[in-house]
Amino acid sequence: MTPYSCMTTEELNTAYNQTKADFDTCIAKGLKLNMARGKPSKKQLDMVSDLLTVLSKPEDCFDGDIDARNYGELAGLPCAREYWADVLGCKAEQVFVGGAASLNMMFDVVSRAFTHGLLHSPRPWCKEEKVKFLCPAPGYDRHFAIGEFFGAELITVPMTPTGPDMDMVEELVKDPQVKMLWCVPKYSNPDGIIFSDETIQRFANLKPAAPDFALIWDNAYSIHEFFGDYVPFPDILELCEKAGNPDMVFEFASTSKITFAGGGISCMAASTANIDYFTGIFGVQMISYDKVNQLRHVRFLKNKAHTLEIMKGHASLMAPKFRLVLDMLDEEIAPLGFANWNKPSGGYFISLNTMNGTAKRALELCKQAGVIMTKAGATFPYGIDPNDSNIRIAPSLPPLDELKQAMEVFCTCIKLAALEKLLNK
Repeated sequence: MTPYSCMTTEELNTAYNQTKADFDTCIAKGLKLNMARGKPSKKQLDMVSDLLTVLSKPEDCFDGDIDARNYGELAGLPCAREYWADVLGCKAEQVFVGGAASLNMMFDVVSRAFTHGLLHSPRPWCKEEKVKFLCPAPGYDRHFAIGEFFGAELITVPMTPTGPDMDMVEELVKDPQVKMLWCVPKYSNPDGIIFSDETIQRFANLKPAAPDFALIWDNAYSIHEFFGDYVPFPDILELCEKAGNPDMVFEFASTSKITFAGGGISCMAASTANIDYFTGIFGVQMISYDKVNQLRHVRFLKNKAHTLEIMKGHASLMAPKFRLVLDMLDEEIAPLGFANWNKPSGGYFISLNTMNGTAKRALELCKQAGVIMTKAGATFPYGIDPNDSNIRIAPSLPPLDELKQAMEVFCTCIKLAALEKLLNK
């Protein structure tokens, strides 16, 4: 194949006509495929469905002498706190165990910061003249949505191959109105980047002007390798404590892509002072999260070592899908020279940058051909990608045969959008 940039106008027109014919063929197939979010597949859910039967008798419902069916243990069952401490590498007393989604707990932390302030807040954030959140991008749309919902000013921080641009972060946190930074430090959403040790150490050593600056460490993919062995990851809580910032970080994780996406357990890990502070606040809101589900998960997952064995099963289902996507991009798109993409070894997404000014058009074409993907711009604050180029690919949900069909449509559509732009059609 000849790169588009090397083609004559006549050659571009020929390529356009062929690609338009391919697109019309896609339309004629009448496909209805959804790749909008990183959902586990049915096979992944079936693989862990023994979770449903691990508690079968009344006597199974005890953690020591604590009856999981009853009130109490607001911060979580001791066995559940110990489980998450094992997975994340922190201490059990630094863990608060939540319900099915860590996103709920993140929202609650931000909400309480606005209504009551954090541990070191001079006043609730709602009484501040302005509140600013730093948003590494491309990033997770739901993080951005929370900040936008509460009226914070969202400031984009570019991602680099080793994590967020830390020179920019260190400069921006000198502003006392900068109160929070969102990040996914391992297999970032959507780029699949693992933050380097230097980046993590620089985060721990931040010197924010705001005394209540919060680092939201959304460690959603901490054990989610699909190519290769488990990659150990530093304990950000310990690093922040050693750097003199023990109360700055709030780490979140969940079993959403380990067991059931709609029925897992989550956790918040933070300093014991923060755990005590939020336990007091959450105690007004609830009696406790679902401790039966906490116990069910601990009995099924057991510990970090056994969970990593379960994750190998997930990897056996995920890896072929990522290989298919990457192989098709290498074959169909790479020789044409108008797009680039990451090649992650874990997480749930592939981040592709197509020709500037064509992402929205490409995804409109995909929708016309029956393939729904994450909205263009979603990976940037306010849903605005300044280059209109980034597209998040989520290969996990469709079976391989459907994924292949979806990628055939996708490759055709990004080619057609690029050719339209080059020919000003």
